[in-house]
Amino acid sequence: MIKVTDIRKRFGTLEVLRGVSLDVTQGEVVSIVGASGAGKTTLLQIMGSLARPDAGRVEIGGQDLFALNDRELSRFRNERIGFVFQFHHLLPEFTAFENICLPGLIGRRPRAEVERRAAELLALMNLTARRDHKPAQLSGGEQQRVAIARAIVNSPAVLLADEPSGNLDTRNRDEIHRLFFDLRDRLGQTVVIVTHDEGLAGMADRKITMSDGLILTNA
Repeated sequence: MIKVTDIRKRFGTLEVLRGVSLDVTQGEVVSIVGASGAGKTTLLQIMGSLARPDAGRVEIGGQDLFALNDRELSRFRNERIGFVFQFHHLLPEFTAFENICLPGLIGRRPRAEVERRAAELLALMNLTARRDHKPAQLSGGEQQRVAIARAIVNSPAVLLADEPSGNLDTRNRDEIHRLFFDLRDRLGQTVVIVTHDEGLAGMADRKITMSDGLILTNA
């Protein structure tokens, strides 16, 4: 599903990624761990086309991301890649339901289809009763579940998560961790998670350890 080949990235004189290659299969949950500065987040951003590499190739579902022009890449990102971050980035003026709908509406999908999908995801996240609540009225764990629902409303090929539980208490953190695997089991979702949480990393099908811009272990 995801094929990363010899990715290199430099910021000034600092070489952040030094020839990283990896494959992620359909329905696999992969964690990426390593000390701060190892290159984990930069790799995830490049995998999600939020940043361009200096060299190398990223394919999702056989599509070479950086062979696309900016317009094509923006559309591909909206339709095929879901993102979850440590901080939820929900729009405060919109309800939980409206926040979930946004990517589908931006992608110009039929409103009825988007709203039906959003309602299904609210139920999957056990948030139907919170449908009309705005982010300030939700707990941190509820906000993150809304953010995850928003990330998958377009049924993306891959879900990329950067420290998705880093801002949560223990109970909510454990719920979010289980949710990623539930999504894989129910929806066949492919997930790549950057995390410092060894508990979450150990739950993954495969744990990739990075150091100084290289992959040390991939098992």
